[in-house]
Amino acid sequence: MNSADLGRRVGVPSTALFTDQYELTMVQAALKAGTADRRSVFEAFTRRLPEGRRYGVVAGIGRVLDAVENFHFDDEMLTFLREQNVVDGPTLAWLADYRFSGDVWGYPEGEVYFPGSPILRVEGSFAECVLLETVILSILNHDSAIAAAASRMSAAAGGRGLIEMGARRTHELSAVASARAAYIGGFNTTSDLAAGFRYNIPTVGTSAHAFTLLHDTERDAFRAQVDSLGRGTTLLVDTYDVAEAVRTAVEVAGTELGAVRIDSGDLLLVAHRVRQQLDELGATGTKIVVTSDLDEYAIASLAAAPVDAYGVGTQVVTGSGQPTCSMVYKLVARAGSADPSEPLRPVAKKSLGAKSSVGGRKWAARRLDENGVAEAEVVGTGAVPPELAGRQLLVELVRGGEVIAREPLDAARERHIAARAGLPMSAVQLSRGEPVIPTEYM
Repeated sequence: MNSADLGRRVGVPSTALFTDQYELTMVQAALKAGTADRRSVFEAFTRRLPEGRRYGVVAGIGRVLDAVENFHFDDEMLTFLREQNVVDGPTLAWLADYRFSGDVWGYPEGEVYFPGSPILRVEGSFAECVLLETVILSILNHDSAIAAAASRMSAAAGGRGLIEMGARRTHELSAVASARAAYIGGFNTTSDLAAGFRYNIPTVGTSAHAFTLLHDTERDAFRAQVDSLGRGTTLLVDTYDVAEAVRTAVEVAGTELGAVRIDSGDLLLVAHRVRQQLDELGATGTKIVVTSDLDEYAIASLAAAPVDAYGVGTQVVTGSGQPTCSMVYKLVARAGSADPSEPLRPVAKKSLGAKSSVGGRKWAARRLDENGVAEAEVVGTGAVPPELAGRQLLVELVRGGEVIAREPLDAARERHIAARAGLPMSAVQLSRGEPVIPTEYM
């Protein structure tokens, strides 16, 4: 990873109140008890993948780095905390000087993960690390869920174009984060201009049915769009009669028409009919874009259709039925003081059932078979076996409170393509199943 800027990071507000109150009250109690400075290690991981999913996708690391860098309490925030009696005076004074000064290691963005993978490791004093829990989980749980859905859709699309167009189906800020995560997962473009501005994601868009309905005739609408945007534009052809619209579109734009979009009906049948009609009219280079509540299953069902690109909205920005990854952020090791020479000792929650954790500061590596295909996610707390030393997954992200690993978004996108290609072929099957490789603890 390099230090290239992730995107436009202008106007980023403080992230300090994107947190739960108990993070601050824990700090207050730890300060009073004299334990707040104990050297600690927290890890973000998930105990299981969403039901039926075979791999997860790490997304949001770049946004986490922004959140850590901008986690500080200004005067207005401190006044709010004082007036609401959230914490006491000594804690307010401590918060006023807060800047994260520890280290962060993690899976690079775009990498795949599995149950138990130590996706993010945060090291520093207990107080400074625990404050970051909520904002880290908020970002990773959301973005990784979107990226996983996008990855499944990308695999189903088989190299055809994918347009993220879900801004109107989610919160306006979530829409920007969703477009970013979808791009990492394999989408090519977004309709959301804020995402394009902030993260340099290619943006697309032409017109909706309202534009056709505005005009006296469909021909008038097509003429207005072509005159404004050129013959390479995409014309929406299902406002009235599709066959008539396609004929009119080619008459208006000529055989150089860029694309037509179909947003309703039996997409498989209509796409075949439209392709035949376009070819008969001489518009053999005109592409077909389909939209209309698509998900990975609908995309897969259109594999035999003459479709060039898919526009996906609701399902990608909601994780295609899995809007969170159930990641947790747990203390896994701590010392008895702030002394860096004092050894860390493993700690872990030992609950009954599925909520227990594995203690200790962890490393992770991916073991490959003789063909170079992943066969296990190996997680350990001791020495890394020599044969896995070159396959370690965690990279240094923050050192001494300074972010050292920003990278262009395209690097994460390319990494994901390579990581997914390195999994067994069954990883991209849409049938429900267990994680495609097991997690082994050492």
